[in-house]
Amino acid sequence: MSTTEEPTLRNYVRRFRDDRGWSQQELADRTGLSRTGIGAIESGRLVPSTSAALALAAAFGCKVEDVFVLEADVDSSRWAWPPATVPSRFWTAQGLSGKLLYPVEPNPLGLVAHDGIFQEDRLELHTEQDPRSTIVVASCDPAVGLLADEYQRQTGYRMLCLGRSSREALDLLRDDVVHAAGIHVADHTPLDDNAHYGQHALNRPFYLLHVAEWLEGLSSSETVTAGAMSPAQLKRKRWVAREEGAAARKLFDEYTDSKVRPVFTAYDHRGVAAAIKRGIADIGVSLKLVSDESGLGFYTLREAMYDLCIDARLVEDPRMQALIKVVQSTQYSRALRELPGYNTQNTGLLRSLP
Repeated sequence: MSTTEEPTLRNYVRRFRDDRGWSQQELADRTGLSRTGIGAIESGRLVPSTSAALALAAAFGCKVEDVFVLEADVDSSRWAWPPATVPSRFWTAQGLSGKLLYPVEPNPLGLVAHDGIFQEDRLELHTEQDPRSTIVVASCDPAVGLLADEYQRQTGYRMLCLGRSSREALDLLRDDVVHAAGIHVADHTPLDDNAHYGQHALNRPFYLLHVAEWLEGLSSSETVTAGAMSPAQLKRKRWVAREEGAAARKLFDEYTDSKVRPVFTAYDHRGVAAAIKRGIADIGVSLKLVSDESGLGFYTLREAMYDLCIDARLVEDPRMQALIKVVQSTQYSRALRELPGYNTQNTGLLRSLP
């Protein structure tokens, strides 16, 4: 990829102004600058003087470097993983080691506006979205959209949600590519299975932020009487299973004693239900939420603990502190509690793991 010769001065004046509900004239009155000058700075047509930059930062109550950022174009960024195609749309977010570029992919939130496009060895940014205002969560929670909406509403920060299995999510967290990883390998007892899983995958201090206990079990196009099914009956069923590394795949292997070969592999919980609804399979392991959404029969196998795993180095980040407060909020807990199969008795519990 080629780079520009000189770094670009990028400003977030409009974002800071919009966050406070100020007009350009009100900001001009607070800083002693002209309204046309404010407009020119926001559009990038005018590079502010040192005194103007200081006045703007003082009005917003922040540091100058929070409002104005030098970006050396491509050299200041790295791909979270290589884009599959070129041109490629991408999102941006600030990570531990600098700004990361994420190739746009289908995600639980539907189509999320991209921040720019990469083509012909050049990055083109199309937005004033501050990478430091975005948090990236890898998770298979089908209700993650509720968290993203509440996070945006309560804090003004943006959440990008990447659909990943527990193992894939922890791998991305280990590689400093995401800010939090959703995992649900533990049933209601023992409580510390998620902690042990995280310790094995990360091998460094982290936190577990408890989101909910949810019901996992068998989804089927018919009434499920799982306890009455013999091994022979299990084998006659056409099973859909999650991919290797997914917690639901582990539960599938345990329930069938690894003696059943699935006819179809799904890559998220809703994919399991969709395969059954389309007649590709008869039965599979999923969540009560997606089973009820699809009008399928459901038989509970366990109540699993679903946690967000957070690297200890990130826990003091303002975005992460905001996420913790949102998960602990009454509004979010109420929204989760009203979902089929979600238990919020311990929602918001934060534990530190060595």
